[in-house]
Amino acid sequence: MVSLKMTKDEANIMQNALERYVHHLRVEITHTNKWEFRNAMKQREQFLDDIIDRLKKKIIEDSK
Repeated sequence: MVSLKMTKDEANIMQNALERYVHHLRVEITHTNKWEFRNAMKQREQFLDDIIDRLKKKIIEDSK
């Protein structure tokens, strides 16, 4: 397991950057006709959504 320490501000910036990337990825998914490439991008989207959710939970947890 990899662990990374960052401040709350750094975590918020990371969350924002990941969310922006996922937004652009979703746009790319809608414009892609190649099934294999589209499927790979959808898997990447799910992976990043999971990371974003864990990051949000950690930010909230550490704010308490």
